[in-house]
Amino acid sequence: MEQFSERVIKIIKDIPRGNVMTYGQIARVAGSPRAARQVVRILHSMSEKYQLPWHRVVNSKGEVAIKDEETNMTQRRLLEKEGVKFSFGRVDLQASIYSPLEVDGMLFFEEE
Repeated sequence: MEQFSERVIKIIKDIPRGNVMTYGQIARVAGSPRAARQVVRILHSMSEKYQLPWHRVVNSKGEVAIKDEETNMTQRRLLEKEGVKFSFGRVDLQASIYSPLEVDGMLFFEEE
């Protein structure tokens, strides 16, 4: 597995309950700021195998990006169950965004 994929998996696994990250944010923290679509691919193909909390990843607008209506509603219900607030159909990113920090190649996570 590529180092980028490994980092993406770790970042997604570490998103705490009640928080979200965006595809682009994960790509940046994983070291490839322009690889948001790659994050989508990893999430789609590896969520089940690595038991990733896929529902904690949204687009840059705070929207659930899954087009399938049933899966879209499942993601929203899972987020709401964890306490994530929605406003006008979008996640309140200011209240729910999770921001890990990277310093000299080491990944650190902000304490709440």
